[in-house]
Amino acid sequence: MAATDQTIEKASPSASSAVGAAGRYAKALLDLADDRRGTEPGAADRIGAELEALFAVCRDNADVHGFIADPRFNAAIQRDRMFKILDSVGIGGEVRNLVGVLIANRRLAALPAVARAFGALIADRRGQQMAEVTTAHALTDTQRAQIAARLTEAGYSNVRLSETIDKSILGGLIVRIGSRLYDNSIKSKLQRLQYVMKGAA
Repeated sequence: MAATDQTIEKASPSASSAVGAAGRYAKALLDLADDRRGTEPGAADRIGAELEALFAVCRDNADVHGFIADPRFNAAIQRDRMFKILDSVGIGGEVRNLVGVLIANRRLAALPAVARAFGALIADRRGQQMAEVTTAHALTDTQRAQIAARLTEAGYSNVRLSETIDKSILGGLIVRIGSRLYDNSIKSKLQRLQYVMKGAA
């Protein structure tokens, strides 16, 4: 097993929660990037960009998203398909090793959470504010720019978006930044309407 694999392998005991495991995998990956700063000062940025690219594929491609979340596939099938995806996006090195370790640990479904956690670590290091945006469908670049602009208008500077798709909200969006939550989802609007109708009955 490569040194990269061993470092990431130690990041998450099997009994840990999914969220905690994602954070530990992300921290192990950032530690690896820091170890490479002597020979590659921009290692963290490169790994972050590769994770972003892979996360975009997982988020925007329904087939890939479904495959990653489906626990019925064995490790051999997961490795074969995921490595083909990595090759198509041009991703290797640490991120490829990370995917291999996630598959070996039966945690491939945690890949999007690991990508978000790594992004949060990088944002924290840069003094950026993370805005967790949940939508029913993938955002376009124009929508991302609009959300960032609205957050800036609301007094949040240097914002980095972390995106999650949740079809159950039906439409609209939910934005969490710091301790503030802005819920403009259709699901919430329908729930509020239901409460109003109950009160009027």
